[in-house]
Amino acid sequence: MYDVVLLTLSSERDASGGCGSGEACCGGADATGAGVDGTGPTPGDADSCATDRPRVPVLACADALTARGARVQMVTARSDAEIDAVLAQLDGPARPDGLTWPDADGKTRLVVATASDGQLRAVLRRLVRRYAPAPSRRPADLRGDRTLPDLPPVAVLPLDPARGGAQRDLAAQLGLPRDPAAVAAAVLDGTLRRLDLLRNDGGSVTLDGALFGAADDAGRPLHWRARVEVDDTVLTNGDEPLLACAVGNAGGYASLDDVTLLASPDPADGQVEVAVAVPVVVRSAWGRKRVRLEVRRARGRAVSVLPREGKVPYLDDGVEGELTRKRSWWVEPGAWAVWVV
Repeated sequence: MYDVVLLTLSSERDASGGCGSGEACCGGADATGAGVDGTGPTPGDADSCATDRPRVPVLACADALTARGARVQMVTARSDAEIDAVLAQLDGPARPDGLTWPDADGKTRLVVATASDGQLRAVLRRLVRRYAPAPSRRPADLRGDRTLPDLPPVAVLPLDPARGGAQRDLAAQLGLPRDPAAVAAAVLDGTLRRLDLLRNDGGSVTLDGALFGAADDAGRPLHWRARVEVDDTVLTNGDEPLLACAVGNAGGYASLDDVTLLASPDPADGQVEVAVAVPVVVRSAWGRKRVRLEVRRARGRAVSVLPREGKVPYLDDGVEGELTRKRSWWVEPGAWAVWVV
């Protein structure tokens, strides 16, 4: 039978008043307590991060697992180090090259209880940091199109029932079970579904996608400029205004209001889909000017966004940030996996 670790992320603060748990804090922060580009914790997660007591879905999932004979360990991680201690249980045997590698035949399985997509990303980010070898130590048995091995699969236990409806989280997009008993069944009896992962040169990862752009206090979109390039295709070189840019692995940012940005995002096709929304002035047959929104799209293995002026606000897996310099993402095909029924 399996050993199952039920991992929940805590919002506990350190003595200085900052976030002492890295990205474990309320779904999205780096080791300084700031977001991936210097912002604070994700707004809207205060209720879900208000206590370290196990939530009802976590207890229900633990009961369902125990009833099936699994040995269950419930962990509330308050720091990156505590997340890493859980992930160490997924390590494989020692390798001759000294690399830390996941155990492909291990009997320990991981369930991540998530109040937000940012919390799931926090765990995947630690998995990447644990198992991705330095370029100078790349082993011969690593896939040629990847920089890291197959990451250990995870089961996802959503803690917010509402996000399975209109406010669709990644678990809802992927059709993952939300009921604790169904999650337990997936862990013990399910199959693997391998998914693409986006890594970026800032050291983080993206599971769903990123959306760039901002609006004023009245909700009107603000113009900004950036060079956006997908492989060898330049969607915009930065000399024209943009209303939005979507970098999609899955479909969480496929549309903005009534505008379809991403046509067919697929989290398992080995490509990233990128779209920019450009306001274009056109003349009617009667000579009248009007503005229409032109959406340009491209698909590829990598994308870069280079701001041309100021800071560009964005959401990355629901975590707020501001882009002030060039950022590049690339696809790691099939690098992570979830347990499905």
